[in-house]
Amino acid sequence: MALGLFLCGTTVRASAVPLALVRVVIAPDSFKGSLTAREVAAAIAAGWREQRPDDELVLVPLADGGEGTLDAMEQAMPDAARRSAGTVTGPDGRPVAGEYLALPGGVAVVELAQSSGLPLMGGLDPLHATTRGLGEVIGRALDDGATSIVVGLGGSASTDGGAGALRALGLRLLDEHGADVSDGGAALLEVRTVDRSGLRPIPGGVTLLSDVTAPLLGPTGAAAVFGPQKGAAEHDVALLDRALAHFASLLGGDPSVAGTGAAGGTGFGLLAAYDARIVSGADHLAALVGLPERIAASDLVLSGEGRFDEQSLGGKIVGRTLATARAAGVPAGVIAGQITTAPPQWGVALTAIAGSVEQAIAEPAKWLEAAGRMAARELG
Repeated sequence: MALGLFLCGTTVRASAVPLALVRVVIAPDSFKGSLTAREVAAAIAAGWREQRPDDELVLVPLADGGEGTLDAMEQAMPDAARRSAGTVTGPDGRPVAGEYLALPGGVAVVELAQSSGLPLMGGLDPLHATTRGLGEVIGRALDDGATSIVVGLGGSASTDGGAGALRALGLRLLDEHGADVSDGGAALLEVRTVDRSGLRPIPGGVTLLSDVTAPLLGPTGAAAVFGPQKGAAEHDVALLDRALAHFASLLGGDPSVAGTGAAGGTGFGLLAAYDARIVSGADHLAALVGLPERIAASDLVLSGEGRFDEQSLGGKIVGRTLATARAAGVPAGVIAGQITTAPPQWGVALTAIAGSVEQAIAEPAKWLEAAGRMAARELG
């Protein structure tokens, strides 16, 4: 059940921050499938300014490797250049526009959600959705001269172990007759031979930004935990877990490594094929945008996401932001579409302001502005 306004623990009121002008860091994640982190931050800021127009607002859109990663990194790095990757294969086979971020030193940042994300699906298809588009974007970046790749994992539509991406980069998965198997997680059960001879090299290596620590297999793995979000029924989850286990036995690598279950097992596929390094996307992005320093120099922090729940406090970017504020002794609040777990200090759900989930989803920017006004009145 979505919950409304929270004032928890040490209540954040005007007495907790200076009564004069304040510096507010507005650092939300995206509201997935609705607004980007940049749009969320702008809407909250607009509402705050209506109540307190002279305060200093520092907008820091965040991401943890999923949707919005390119936006966050582009804003943080003046030398970054967004590049088109042309038309690539979407997760359900339909064409989508691909893009990546070119950084100095031959580094390309690719966001899985941008080419292979769940919102791109015309309808849920847990057994056949693919990450092929991700591999095609990586290939275009390599064609353009990139030598190392950073992949933002998160928001995937598929549970294919990254097989689609690797096949777009030259890996071949062959059945008992020597023919290429079809795309999707279910088809991995048909693979009898893995041919690496045509796999494109990435000389500078691959870094994976993950927001989860799930392994590839088992009750806490890619299929069991994330498959149902992608439309997998109980029997589909069992089939996909078997398919991923079979794929892992042929590809090699360690499926128990934390983060290999990210993005439907794409973390595993890229780790096994390229000896990729898996790091916390939340920590990486926070350091890149200078979030700890910005928070330390502020009087108040506002963060948020589409749904604030127990997972938010277990490694997600919003939980990390609140923890950073707490460590710095800076009051913090949460503005979220829905709240099912009480934030540490202050929080408001758009569903409570709008009156219903439907209303909040229909006009999220409107209700974010309203939440920004409420925060200014309560916390400013």
